[in-house]
Amino acid sequence: MIRNSFSNPILQNGADPWITKQKDGSYYMTVTLGNEIALWHSKAMTGLGSVSPKTVWIPDAAGPYSHNLWAPELHYIEDHWYIYFTANDGGGGDDTRRVCVLQLNGDDPMNDEWIFKAAVNTEFPGLDGTVLQNRGELYFFYSGYGHFPDYGSAIYAARMINPWTLTGPNVLISAPTEPWEKQGGMAINEGPVFLRRNGKIYLVFSASATWSDDYCLGMTTISESGELLDAEAWTKHEGPVFAKNPEAGVYAPGHNSFTVSADGSEDWLVYHAYSYSEAEQDRSAGGPRSTRIQKFGWKEDGTPDFGVPLATDVNIPLPSGE
Repeated sequence: MIRNSFSNPILQNGADPWITKQKDGSYYMTVTLGNEIALWHSKAMTGLGSVSPKTVWIPDAAGPYSHNLWAPELHYIEDHWYIYFTANDGGGGDDTRRVCVLQLNGDDPMNDEWIFKAAVNTEFPGLDGTVLQNRGELYFFYSGYGHFPDYGSAIYAARMINPWTLTGPNVLISAPTEPWEKQGGMAINEGPVFLRRNGKIYLVFSASATWSDDYCLGMTTISESGELLDAEAWTKHEGPVFAKNPEAGVYAPGHNSFTVSADGSEDWLVYHAYSYSEAEQDRSAGGPRSTRIQKFGWKEDGTPDFGVPLATDVNIPLPSGE
């Protein structure tokens, strides 16, 4: 029987999902596991959740940055593979949390050796580091802790001299100042990720505390020709661009990534969410979040249109070309 649809989630326990499509048409996925980093590899985007993951790195339990491994991202930069992830020393506070970098010694992310390269020299403790290449330069964006004026995290950016070293100031790009960014008891902008289209760069981020029903996606925009480290050059969208859908039983959708369909003709949103509300079950200590994917489109003015999170009982057409 030929399958022509799928339903979410594609992975039942998969927070902070990162999916990237490669030149050979296959997909890699990684999610937060806490104590190790693993990769999923599949020829089909919708098949990622049904293949066995491969553990590619386990930290020395007695070493630094060996606890609370969060939000890994796989990047191919300057002919090398890198994984960026968040970790700390096991303490309960945020002050030891940093973004770390693994570099692949070889060409096969699933089977070659990953080496701990460095903890990125960010000005502030933080999490959720990602890299943007623009006009021949590398930029690092991450979520740094502080008071804005409420305690939480904000999106910072800095120039890079290589994929693990920053140079110059860490510029505040987006701070959580509005009520929709401060739900759940913390003021949060985190998980920066990028879309590019029609000469624009769209920085999409997650807002509010991840355990809140109102965890959501926000967005700020700049021209590709703009100065990325000029905070005034960015235009922040008013309100969330992707938020909970109680009627569909989807809560706290966020910490996303982007990929494309097998034939490259469709844009797909990758995110995690809960299928129950805070009122139904306490989430203050965290809890399993599932990985979901859905196609999105573009508005007439050229901005992305993410729609609303789809229910888990909805049959979704397979990505084009799959």
